[in-house]
Amino acid sequence: MSQYDEGHTVAGWTGTAIATIGSAVVGAGICTVSAVLITGGLGITAASVLVTWALHLSGWGKPPGVRPRGQWRMGARDLSARAGHADCWGCRLAGRGRAVEGRTAATASEVVTVTGEQEPAVAEAR
Repeated sequence: MSQYDEGHTVAGWTGTAIATIGSAVVGAGICTVSAVLITGGLGITAASVLVTWALHLSGWGKPPGVRPRGQWRMGARDLSARAGHADCWGCRLAGRGRAVEGRTAATASEVVTVTGEQEPAVAEAR
């Protein structure tokens, strides 16, 4: 597993799958010179952004940065999503992650320190 926790979320994989389908429809529209397919594919691709954003806001995404190793599994929910993430522009667009009663989302959520053995470094290619 990677040292960096990127893309191991339901929101990430769902958005990628929908965007891939949208890109395939756009490609089919270009090959067949069909404005309907091109427009439909672009609509599907735009929908992938909205679906990913909605899943992120509902807790199926992840905050910026690396999560504790225990939360790296695919189906892990992000319990801090309701308050918003301090450095997340998606949360800011939804009106989350700003100061609430003198505290920001970064200070409102608990920071967990990752302990244990580090993964071996990847050998450099020669």
